[in-house]
Amino acid sequence: MNYEFTIIVPVYNEEENLQRVEEKLSEYLKIASRKTRILFVNDGSKDQSQQLIEAICARNEDFEYLLFKENRGLSAAIKAGFDHVETPLTGYIDADLQTAPEDFNLLLAEIEDHELVTGVRSNRKDSFVKNMSSTIANGIRRAFTHDGMDDTGCPLKVIKTDYAKRIPMFKGLHRFLPAMILLQNGRIKQITVQHFPRIAGTAKFGLWNRLLGPLADCFAYLWMKKKYINYEIAKKS
Repeated sequence: MNYEFTIIVPVYNEEENLQRVEEKLSEYLKIASRKTRILFVNDGSKDQSQQLIEAICARNEDFEYLLFKENRGLSAAIKAGFDHVETPLTGYIDADLQTAPEDFNLLLAEIEDHELVTGVRSNRKDSFVKNMSSTIANGIRRAFTHDGMDDTGCPLKVIKTDYAKRIPMFKGLHRFLPAMILLQNGRIKQITVQHFPRIAGTAKFGLWNRLLGPLADCFAYLWMKKKYINYEIAKKS
């Protein structure tokens, strides 16, 4: 089908949102600036998400899925998506649809000159505690990584797939994707995108995940930065 772009949709207990996900992503496919397909990665959901995902994929040829045997976390779901993507470009969006699929076109417009383009939720529709914890966590992470990114937790990103596949993912590293592209001497950019309140389902991250967890991950990143192997092939037979 000559697909150019794959959107990864990590899913964990999102049965209340999946009908909207199908509708919104189907609408986006009609206006996408690149030929696009959708890849659900079901992170071991315990509700009816898998049954709904299989029904969606059965009636939409541009949709497919992976199902984890057990819950492994968001970073694992994103890594599985990276591992299975075959298109030159990949991206992801959360199943809660607090960001708009049509904004992928804004990011895709900049991807030719960059290896990663990420959204920035400039007018977030979250609670005060969630916004403040994310702001603090982003400040701490930025001090460690010097990536210049204001909102790495924004669940709207586009990455050149060959760079995505070289990212050594570990739990929590989804917040460090721009920094990991910089380790590969890649170019990164942030673009302002829309943000909406969650209208169904429940958030999967609490204060620990948003604030204390990322602080611990910063030290893991520093270790990885020191040990990271990066090379380019100049010539081969």
